[in-house]
Parts: sequence; structure tokens; C-alpha cells
Amino acid sequence: MIQVKDIKKNYGQLMALDGLSMTIPNDSCYGFVGPNGAGKTTTIQILLGLLYPEEGTVLIDDMEAGSHVRRLKKRIGYVPDYMGIYPNIRVGEYMDFFASCYDLYGARTHRRIEMLLDMVGMKGRERQMVDTLSRGMQQKLSLARALIHDPKILILDEPTAGLDPGTRYEYKRMITELQDDGKTILISSHILTDISEICTDVGIIDQGKMVMEGRLSDVLKKVNSSSPIIISIEGSLTGAMSVLKEDRHVRSISIRAQEILISYDGSPEEETALLATLIKGGIPVRSFHREKGNLEALFMQLTGLREERTVINYDTGADI
Repeated sequence: MIQVKDIKKNYGQLMALDGLSMTIPNDSCYGFVGPNGAGKTTTIQILLGLLYPEEGTVLIDDMEAGSHVRRLKKRIGYVPDYMGIYPNIRVGEYMDFFASCYDLYGARTHRRIEMLLDMVGMKGRERQMVDTLSRGMQQKLSLARALIHDPKILILDEPTAGLDPGTRYEYKRMITELQDDGKTILISSHILTDISEICTDVGIIDQGKMVMEGRLSDVLKKVNSSSPIIISIEGSLTGAMSVLKEDRHVRSISIRAQEILISYDGSPEEETALLATLIKGGIPVRSFHREKGNLEALFMQLTGLREERTVINYDTGADI
């Protein structure tokens, strides 16, 4: 488990992290998202032992990050957002070099390198020059390199950025398989659809602080429960509007073609009762459902990158 508690980090007058706390459970795939400049890169560098916070603690498997750097580096694999290219080096030589950084040699290490290259779809490319590989192949090789010492924790920084759809799919499949094999994975990404598809947990950071964190399924439930109810009506909306204006749980109303969108703070049982009232009143309801929430909408709302939905506050004297 990774536990970050109340860490602060300054760059001169700039406060990069302002009391950030986060928890990454064992065997989870944790999506770490936030706008540019929110503090994601600084957090990753602290987890890797490349930076140290001015305040707060970072515990990785109950070891303080700043005090057990060498031990922790053996437990962590890191894939940067862009692979540094070593000129005049072949794929096999590249893997051999990084294996030697962990004092890994011999036939057993050679077999592991073969296995990893096969896993990422690069079997038979050992003699190809690294700088001739495509962007997707370089990202795959970077993942294989990060796994050379069989780390328990894997940190990926924008792993699917710039990849074509086919390579993105393959990369996401590999991440899911690694998590199923017991790796604890942190993914920093701007591609929120990828986070929604492969992560079990999510943390949203803004201005150096954690603004929401938890199991992805629980977070999306909260989004769904706060989303508007969409009511599709056949014909005139006047009757439906009259019923909605009388319900004390309807906070606001907006119109979209033949659909009415309402902000509703009642319970599920009260939602059902509202639908029953509409039907008993002879209102031709075609559909009645909560708008499905998504991670992107939540991200925009929490980080202030988009104004909240503009609605028309209803007027009891209005007639539609």
C-alpha cells in the first residue's frame, strides 16, 4: 500500500503540493488525474525518491520513501511519459543494460528478457535499433524495461498518449493483465476514458490538493446520483411542467427539445413516486431516467475547467 499524508512541496514561491494526501491500495490500478500544473509530476517524483517534500510523510509498504530509497527502487518500476532514446543501441542491448542496473545477469535474466519482449509483442526484434522503433513500440519497450526486475509497484506517466487506437487497446490490455497478476499500478493520464476503463480507484488532484478519491465505482455512483433526471415527453410539455413545479424535490428545470431536465434531490423511492404521478396525470412519458455520469464531467466540475450546467430556474407563475 502507498500512503501519502499531508505532503507539501514548494518551488520558490510556487506551492506545487499543498497538503496532498492519497491512498493507493495493494493490487489496485489507481488513476491519478488532474489539470496541467496540478502537482501530478511532483507527486510521482516524490514517490520515486527523486524529490523530497518539505512536510508530510510518504509510506510505501510501511517504509518511509525518503529513508529507504535503494530498497524501494527495487520495488518500483517507472514508465515516463516519453521514452529517452539511446542512439546506436539495439533492443536486446537496451534490455541488457537496464537489467545490469539491478545486478541481473545470466541465463535466467536472458529468459526473462525474452518473456517480457514476447509479452509486449516485440519478440524477434532484439537486434532492431531502438531509435527506429515507432512511438507505440517504444512505449511497449519502455514497459518491458520497467518490468525487468519484477517490481511490485508500477508507475506509468501518460502511457497511452500519442498511441494509435490499436496500440492503445493492446497497452490497456497489458496493464489490466499486470494488475490481475498482483501489481499495484498508478497511472497518471489525461485520457479519462482509459482511466474509466482500466482503473479500480481514482484520485483527482487540483492545485496541489486531493479533491476527490476512492473506488472508481463509488465515485461514479456519486456522479450518477447528482446528475439530472431526463424526462422525455410526447407532445406538449405544459402538463408535465405543472406537475414538476409542485414537487418540492425539483430544484431546477431546463428544456432540451422534447426533453425536460430536472435537478432532483429526492430519494429513489421519491423519484419513482414522481414518475407515477406524471403517468396518473395522463402525461405521455416516453422515458424517465438519470443522466449517466462520467469521469470527465466530474473532473471538469471539480477542477473548475467548465462552468456548471446552466439551467432555467422554474417560476411558479410561468406557463410553457
